[in-house]
Amino acid sequence: MSKWDGKSKGSVFGYKIFLITIKYLSIGIVYNTILRLVSLYFYWFSEEKREPLVKFYQEALSYDRKKALKTAKSNFYIFGQTLVDRVVFLVGKNKQFTHTFENETQLIEMSNAGKGGVLISGHLGNWETAGNLLVNRLSSKINVIMYDEEVQEIKEFLDANTGGSKFDIIAIKDDFSHIIKIYNALSNNEFIAVHADRVKEGTKFIEIDFFGKPAKFPLGPFIIASKFKAPVTFVFAVKETKYHYHLSATPAITESKSPEDIAQLYVQELEKKVKLHPEQWFNYFEYYDY
Repeated sequence: MSKWDGKSKGSVFGYKIFLITIKYLSIGIVYNTILRLVSLYFYWFSEEKREPLVKFYQEALSYDRKKALKTAKSNFYIFGQTLVDRVVFLVGKNKQFTHTFENETQLIEMSNAGKGGVLISGHLGNWETAGNLLVNRLSSKINVIMYDEEVQEIKEFLDANTGGSKFDIIAIKDDFSHIIKIYNALSNNEFIAVHADRVKEGTKFIEIDFFGKPAKFPLGPFIIASKFKAPVTFVFAVKETKYHYHLSATPAITESKSPEDIAQLYVQELEKKVKLHPEQWFNYFEYYDY
């Protein structure tokens, strides 16, 4: 059974390829030639990633296998596009990209309130590009919470080759030092961004019905959202066309809620997004226990 271990396997290799090609070729050429070949390769030869996704489409969305395979093929290609786009934004070749922001005022109001904010998202769409778009529109600093394994593999490579992202990283540590950094950031009216759709082995989780079947979600993000008394919103950024992103934020949760209540609201929003954009659901792991 394919389970997530906190690492983004293969990502650095992909970034190396895209960084070289983006420097010398147009984005359209990278999309239509190199990326199509690379995504097809991983689609055909990464069965351990493809089959959990196909299985999810069949069981959660009631797709037949033919439709599930076709959607998974599109998923691999669009995931490759998000990797390309990430590098494109970091090296400053993003002039042809546009975006719209649904409920942008929610984040502006959170920033103006002076209490910081918790932005909960997931592995749907392009969180990295969303963060780089947000920092240009908000006065509050954005900090992304990530596992240390992901920080070492991805952040160091991009920092060395592109100058790095426009937001800071708070690495999750075994000594819980990240909790202090989160508290300090919120106290300084900064935003905390965190994914809440993958459970690492050995961490606390909550079980919630997801498309009619119980699934595990990490409890940590929702404890943060509940205990630090900061406004909470669920944010996503999906590709609507080749060069256009749609960002969205839900109305802020400002009243006191339990971690379990916030988790339930998050899963409901995640379901909506997955239904609308199944080809941008980038989770290549078993989502249900069998």
